[in-house]
Amino acid sequence: MRERYYPLNSLKEGHWFKLICGASFQHLPTVRNLTLAYTLAGADCIDVAADPAAIAAAKEAVKVASQLKSWAKHQGFDYQARPWIMVSINDGEDPHFRKAEFDPTICPTDCWRPCEKVCPAEAIVFSENRDGVRPDYSGVIDELCYGCGRCLSVCPNQLIQARSYVSTPSSIASLVLPTGVDAIEIHTQVGRETDFQRLWKSIKPWVNELKLIAISCPDGEGLIEYLYSLYEIISPLPCALIWQTDGKPMSGDIGAGTTVATIKLSQKVLDAGLPGYVQLAGGTNNYTIAKLMAAGLLANKNQEQDKDPTNNLNTPISENKFVAGVAYGSYARVLLSPILEKLEKMHKSQLKAIEYTKDVNQNQSQNSQLTKLETVPEILWETVSLANSLVSQIKRLEIGKSLN
Repeated sequence: MRERYYPLNSLKEGHWFKLICGASFQHLPTVRNLTLAYTLAGADCIDVAADPAAIAAAKEAVKVASQLKSWAKHQGFDYQARPWIMVSINDGEDPHFRKAEFDPTICPTDCWRPCEKVCPAEAIVFSENRDGVRPDYSGVIDELCYGCGRCLSVCPNQLIQARSYVSTPSSIASLVLPTGVDAIEIHTQVGRETDFQRLWKSIKPWVNELKLIAISCPDGEGLIEYLYSLYEIISPLPCALIWQTDGKPMSGDIGAGTTVATIKLSQKVLDAGLPGYVQLAGGTNNYTIAKLMAAGLLANKNQEQDKDPTNNLNTPISENKFVAGVAYGSYARVLLSPILEKLEKMHKSQLKAIEYTKDVNQNQSQNSQLTKLETVPEILWETVSLANSLVSQIKRLEIGKSLN
């Protein structure tokens, strides 16, 4: 019974960990490997793009993780149960739902290419730097770009544009919800009640099949009033509800200071007493938990909690003025990138080796396995260990309670 309700327990007890793969990030091998590593490290929720292929990649990784559960326990990791799969959608323009694009043929030949250097996803490339993988390609690798926007401001000639997109009710109803996702996160902004209501109308018929609804909104004038208006639209809600305080989107890998905005915003939302859980995002990184503890916003081991996971889904610890969890995006991805790059290099070497094999079917079969993290155990557990260094920061709060 505890395993069935484990992600919900994490919310109720204040040690919820969510991995954000990226609302626009569609590089399937990386989505799969990130999901596998953070699932084995004890993540409660995996947030992916509202793309059936990305959802399938995450689900496959979760299935593999369940098969490796005993090994993870043996290695000392905190895998408890299957994490919930969440998809992110938007009701209007939003930085999480965009891609960078430019025409490399008009780039000056003497440009020092700051766009390439600043891109945290290595999504901007020029053909001579791709080691033969994409010998005839320069520009933005679309599936790698997750819309952080850092390249837009550094281009000395302002040649890079952002291509934005908005979730449509028809695509949500026909492509995403039938995949059996556990949760939906709606990205919105103050003043969009009409747009939010339009999108909610397409989601509402499926709500009884969901375990969680999350609403992500940046700060702004009239924020609390706006969030209350959204609560009126979605009520009554038969599942758990999260208010995601999106402080400084997609900036957690930049430095310690980026987490300050989301902590300040979380305090503002907690003070408003909205029904539901409060979870941080946007600028979260290795400093977030320590700063939350210093601010007194995390429930400690002396805080009494209701242990019955079937009760009080919408009267959580937020009413006691505590944050329920933290979501990590860019920082969580960049943290693992050196090891995943090691796997990619092995993949390239093996590709060159099997080029000499005459059996095409064998080549295809081998190639499909090369980028899967679990095929190289030493790299798998090295990756999980690094993921655990982040997950365990908030999970230690659970350990403290169990020892109390």
